[in-house]
Amino acid sequence: MATNIDIKQMQKKFPSVHTGENENKSPLTIKKLIIYIVLIALAIGQLFPLIWLFDYSLVKSGDLFGAEFMKLPNPPLWNNFARAWVDGKIFHYFINSCIIVGVSVLLSMLVSLLLAYACTRMEWKLRGIVFGFALIGMMIPIHATLLPNFLLFNFFHLLNTHIGLIIPYVAFTIPLNTFMLSGFLKTIPRSLEESAMIDGCNIWGTLFKIIAPVTKPALITVAIITFVNNWIEFIMANTYLSSDDVRTLPFSVINFIGYYSSDYALQFACMAIVAIPSLLIYFALNKYITEGVTMGAVKG
Repeated sequence: MATNIDIKQMQKKFPSVHTGENENKSPLTIKKLIIYIVLIALAIGQLFPLIWLFDYSLVKSGDLFGAEFMKLPNPPLWNNFARAWVDGKIFHYFINSCIIVGVSVLLSMLVSLLLAYACTRMEWKLRGIVFGFALIGMMIPIHATLLPNFLLFNFFHLLNTHIGLIIPYVAFTIPLNTFMLSGFLKTIPRSLEESAMIDGCNIWGTLFKIIAPVTKPALITVAIITFVNNWIEFIMANTYLSSDDVRTLPFSVINFIGYYSSDYALQFACMAIVAIPSLLIYFALNKYITEGVTMGAVKG
């Protein structure tokens, strides 16, 4: 009892003295409040296009034109998604997208892992030059390659084929993926590889049994980024594909564009359907993206 009275008297005389009871409680300061407001505003700004997209996919096409910036669907026209699925040939385009994007992701991950491992973990001449040459691809714009690639694919009869779109998809994603994987590989201690070599593991066994499992967060990050970029890509697909048999999912929007009028509500419904797989995959594997980026950013 006397101890409690002494502590209270000390606190009155010396307000700066802390007893340790409230050390873990951090008051909401003005600085933190401003940070929270800014982050909330940024989150709303990032989510608003998705909200706007799904909102306009549930209204009539004529309702899109008016003074209102946002129009709540009354009643919501869920039939727009059914019409977009059938008339937009979404299922057929979805299968093509899964084939093209799936193969592109696997090939890009494999080639990028091999290239990053060779340039960061192996000792050989010109590895710095090869690594720098590979990263040059990040500075090449897509539009600069459309015409040369079109002529090459036409010569080799690769237009209107799955492989004709897989090749540029893989080529344009390898530089960034290699850069990310190389940063992650530098954080792995070489003692793991040395132990594997002592146990009789060859170079391929070391890469796929030791290194690949350790780099799982980075590989998943690379896979997600490659998937999202290729899933919604339209410029190269529109250049190299003209047959309905091999067209990808973004082409479903074009089916509702006419010479004199367009069904905008169904176009919004198509875009919403196209965006759903990317959103689901991103939300399901978001923790791996954060882990892969942060671990690859620190060299240890």
